[in-house]
Amino acid sequence: MDRRTFLKATAALTTTGLVASPYVARAQATPIKIGLMAPLTGVVAAGGREMVDGFNMYFAAHGNEIAGRKVEVLVEDDASNPDTALQKARRLVEQANVDFLFGNLLANTGLAVANYVKGNGTPYFIPIIAADDLTQRNRIPNVIRVAGYTASQFPRPLADWALKQGYKKVATISQDYTFGHEQCGGFCQTFTEGGGQVAGQFWHPLNTSDFSPYLGQIAGLGVDCVFAMETGADAARLMQQYANFGLKGSVPMLGAMNLTDQSVIRTMGPEVDGIVSAAHFAEGSTNPVTEKFVADYTAKFGKLPSLYGFSMYSGAMWVSEALVPLKGQTADRAAFLASVMKTTLEGSPLGKPVRLDDFGNPIYDVYIRKVEKNRDGKYWNVPIESYPNVSQFWKYDPATYMQQPPYSRAFQGIKKG
Repeated sequence: MDRRTFLKATAALTTTGLVASPYVARAQATPIKIGLMAPLTGVVAAGGREMVDGFNMYFAAHGNEIAGRKVEVLVEDDASNPDTALQKARRLVEQANVDFLFGNLLANTGLAVANYVKGNGTPYFIPIIAADDLTQRNRIPNVIRVAGYTASQFPRPLADWALKQGYKKVATISQDYTFGHEQCGGFCQTFTEGGGQVAGQFWHPLNTSDFSPYLGQIAGLGVDCVFAMETGADAARLMQQYANFGLKGSVPMLGAMNLTDQSVIRTMGPEVDGIVSAAHFAEGSTNPVTEKFVADYTAKFGKLPSLYGFSMYSGAMWVSEALVPLKGQTADRAAFLASVMKTTLEGSPLGKPVRLDDFGNPIYDVYIRKVEKNRDGKYWNVPIESYPNVSQFWKYDPATYMQQPPYSRAFQGIKKG
């Protein structure tokens, strides 16, 4: 009997239940292969390592299994470079034959990978990449922002909160790239539509060492507050120099969530005290589920969790829960993606259910957070107010909203008085 005849005969017998097929058993035992990309070298390598830590923490706590199938995580360093990210994505998909892709940190690397999977249908999950249009005007159905957010999503409730504090006049300062443009745009549009005024906007290159020229101009504007969009070393330098310049005690600083993320403030001092930001996650929350996650993460890694670790842990949980009704099977990509889209994440470290909108972006309760010292003398973000069910479209009709241009330096959505 040749091999083809043998396989046909075996298949016929297994469909009647007369024998167990070694081929079927082997297929079920095959691990789920996940391609995880993160910047493990370069300027944001610290955040990349926390991405991997958070992702692996979830699977380690669940026996490295999803729905009874073993999980194999293949980690690649995207080096914060879009060309490298594309090369690594191709290697994972075309050579390692992963079932799906996860990760990336910087928008340019995420966009490179998104454009690649657009052509081959590989599921790609992005808990960190925040480029607005990936779940708006240029949505790709197989790219889903599990446990993620759009850049402009959280600055809107912060702007609303600022107006309620009586702030009428604001200046913004931001790194000069898409992430900064979109976060500032979300803040400025909401602030000016609520009657506020943007007195000036200051854009600076990544890795700016001296902020004094910008701070001098801001000091002369007579603003009620400053909205700052900074990441990494720029965030630390700006907050230090803002305090040294004498602005901290006179002009309140409001921040995009990354300004006061643990990846920035865990090594800083009084210059961060009292800064207000907005995010879906606050490590200083008294929600018991959040407290447990923070305690577990701190015990495992010796530091409070950042948004990077939290987001990747939650993303791993989301996709795992979506695979339970599919019994861990990923081969039918349409069924897999549909299950992810309709999954409501119940057990998130947020302690609240989270669901996706029709565009593949989560809807969150958003915290207004204030940096305070905890009982261990470490600075962390404590919720002082919350905004329920914040969509990436805020209070706008999605179709109408997407008719306006994407946020950029040229378009900030500012309503003229």
